[in-house]
Amino acid sequence: MDNYLGSSGKIDALIELLEQSIDEGHKILVFSQFTSVLKNISKIVKEKNFLFSYLDGSVSSINRMKMVDEFNNGENTVFLVSLKAGGTGLNLTSADIVIHFDPWWNPAVEDQATDRAHRIGQKNVVEVIKLIAQGTIEEKIVELQDSKRELINKILGDDLSVGEFIHSLNENEILELFNYN
Repeated sequence: MDNYLGSSGKIDALIELLEQSIDEGHKILVFSQFTSVLKNISKIVKEKNFLFSYLDGSVSSINRMKMVDEFNNGENTVFLVSLKAGGTGLNLTSADIVIHFDPWWNPAVEDQATDRAHRIGQKNVVEVIKLIAQGTIEEKIVELQDSKRELINKILGDDLSVGEFIHSLNENEILELFNYN
């Protein structure tokens, strides 16, 4: 909003999480689908004197690998990552906390981002936190993610009646499986 001078409860919650996690010796990945949000977060993180890296689509592949190495070798405690730019191809096994600042429509995209920390070589339990603002469209996005996961689990689950389930789908449910929106 133009000329808004207040704060964001969600960013305040994130900063509180970061402060506590850093004090406890954790390394944190923060994902957002919006680079403008990440840039705002980076300003606050810089003011708080947190050691951090920032990765979005504008970062060259050479610098990207350098930043990954710096993070994994302990030079930074926080890595701010654009969901699309950092969702694949990065090995960030030094992180033990993954924070999704905002939800994405497709849960697989978030899962891929989370998997940057869940890789071969990970020695720690990885805690995944999703910051969802109550009473907003974010709640509806999470509901949609859950329904997509449920449908996929029914189709690809271990149940021997999967074939029966597929035959029981109506036309709209089948179309929803292939809906990319």
